[in-house]
Parts: sequence; C-alpha cells; structure tokens
Amino acid sequence: MTTITIAAVGDLLMKKKMIASAAREGGFDPIFSKVKPYLQKADLTIGNLETTFSGKDFREEPGKLLFNTPDEFAATLRNLGFDVVGTANNHCMDGKQSGLKRTLDVLDRHGLRHTGTYRSAQEAHQKLIFNVKGINIGILAYTKGTNGISVPEPWLVNRINHQKIIADVRSLKSRTDFIIACLHFGKEFRTYPDRNQIRLMQLLFKQGVNVVLGAHPHVLHPIRMFKVKDFDGVIRNRVAASSLGNFVSTELPRHTARLRGTILMLKVTKNAKGTTDVLKMSNVPTRILQNAGKKNVYRVVPDR
Repeated sequence: MTTITIAAVGDLLMKKKMIASAAREGGFDPIFSKVKPYLQKADLTIGNLETTFSGKDFREEPGKLLFNTPDEFAATLRNLGFDVVGTANNHCMDGKQSGLKRTLDVLDRHGLRHTGTYRSAQEAHQKLIFNVKGINIGILAYTKGTNGISVPEPWLVNRINHQKIIADVRSLKSRTDFIIACLHFGKEFRTYPDRNQIRLMQLLFKQGVNVVLGAHPHVLHPIRMFKVKDFDGVIRNRVAASSLGNFVSTELPRHTARLRGTILMLKVTKNAKGTTDVLKMSNVPTRILQNAGKKNVYRVVPDR
C-alpha cells in the first residue's frame, strides 16, 4: 500500500501593505516561518494564487482592485513546499493577457506547476497530472468570473462551465488514480456554500472527482467528507471544501473571519488492487497576525 499526504490552502492574496512590509523585512519568507513545517512535510501542497506576476509593465487603474506581486513571492511559495497553484480566479486577468502569460512564466521559472490559465490553446488542452509516489493525481481549476475584465481568447482562462468540466474529468479518469477540482466560486464573505455550489460539487463527485477545493469567499466554510458512488459505480470518500478561507491577506482588524484559514491535510492511500481513496482528513487552523510584534509586520501562524 502507498500512502501520501496532500496539504491544501485557500487564497494566497498579496496586497500592497504586505508587499511593502516584506520589502522592509528583506523578503516574504518570514511571514510564513511558523506554518512552513506543515506545508513542507506534505507530499503534495496546493493553493490558490490570487495575484499575478505581471512585472513592471503592470498598470494601476483608479477605482479598481488589481493585484500584482514581486516575482520573489513565487520563490517563497516554492521554498514553503508548494508544488501546484490554481491560477483560475477573478484576479487572473488583472495584468491583462500579457500579465497572465508572464505569471505562468514566473511560476515555471520557480518550479511551480499550475493549472486554470494558459498561454496558448495547445497548452489549455494539456491536463495537469502530478505523479506522487506512483499515484497519478489529476488537478483541474476553474473560475466563475474575471471581475468583468474581458478575456480576449476563451482558452486563456478556464471558466466554470458544467459541460466543459465534465468532459475534462472524463478525459482524466482513465489516466489518473485521483482527481482534485479547484473551483473559484460562491459569494464573498458568506460562511457556508450556497445551493449552486452544493449542486456543482455533487455533480463533480458523481463524475468521479475525489476532492473539491474552493476559494473566493475569503472565509472558511465547513469541510465535509462523505461516501459517494459515481456514475461508474465506484464508491469513494469525497471531500467537499467549498472555501478554505484566506491563507494570507491583509484585512481590516474588525474582519476577523477573513484573517482565518486552514491547512487541509488529506491522507490518501493506494492499495494493492490499485484503489485510491482518502483515508483520513484533518486540518491545521491558521490565523494572519497583522501587527506581529510591531506595526505592519505580518505573520501566518497555526491557530491552536
């Protein structure tokens, strides 16, 4: 039997105050020193990259919340143990098409795999399959929208489209042991999934998806694991995590719920018959400290 551990976190948001603070501290690494051991010990670590690496050509627009982060943040993510980031979210077009493509170039340069946005139609057809100790894990990512920013080519960003997602899952089933779907959906700051989110997750589990990792609400939702028989008659434990909350962000102090997240830990096994399933689920609650020791110093810490 092969056993692996998957660690997953929610939104990786980098706002101006934290970027400025990191510059004063000589980099982003100190922010994450207390949670690094949890991320590094997993065999596969995944998060939602809710920013861009658009470079110096990035343009601010009055009245719009647009994200751009120094390339050094990608090095920090790799150093923390991240293997994969989902890039399909409502901020992925903040740097327009050129920023989206540059973001993927920066991720490649730092050895971070990615899915959900693409540089070409050909790349969009290639599915991300991550081999972990002989277990093939397919990872998909989709977003509800792009904050009204136009997407000039449909293949640039995976949008939530039920038919497309079903086709993608079916194409992965024969080539993988386990499928994770990252969905950027739901309502911001709502603490539980709405009816549409629940229906979509149920649809995906019926298609054979093992785990749904959700982002966008910026607050934690309840995480559930239950058995579902898919359309192929296979009964497996399915994990519904419709929002893992903010892993890193800056927020107004009164918005305490937005300063909390979790590191979801999944123990996944593949037995001698080739059956792969989630054996156990646990989590490490996290909290963002915004004045850690002194003003405007940020730390992500275990909240235990």
